[in-house]
Amino acid sequence: QVQLVESGGGSVQAGGSLRLSCTVFGYTYPSYRMAWFRQAPGKEREGLAIIWTGTGTTYYADSVKGRFTISQDNAETTLYLQMNSLKPEDTAMYYCALGPWGSSRPMNVNEYNYWGQGTQVTVSS
Repeated sequence: QVQLVESGGGSVQAGGSLRLSCTVFGYTYPSYRMAWFRQAPGKEREGLAIIWTGTGTTYYADSVKGRFTISQDNAETTLYLQMNSLKPEDTAMYYCALGPWGSSRPMNVNEYNYWGQGTQVTVSS
């Protein structure tokens, strides 16, 4: 059974930093794609950053480019999202997700098969 377990959310003042973690259990395929999404109340789930295992290729949404960094540990079992220069508009529930390597729409929520439980990030002004 595949499980994604997140940690690291919390409350921070604007300009601060947080690091989210997502550990993958039970997924045995060698190549896959992982991503971070977020969803604020009343809004659609938004794709933030993607990483492809093996190559380490990354992709960022414009809203977080230059402030957020997606990475994995060497064993490719834990995904991270380093968030710097946080803004109040970054306040949301953050989710990690896992999907197959190939996709024509890698930022689309429907291209991911497994999701973490979510972790809340709150940024105060």
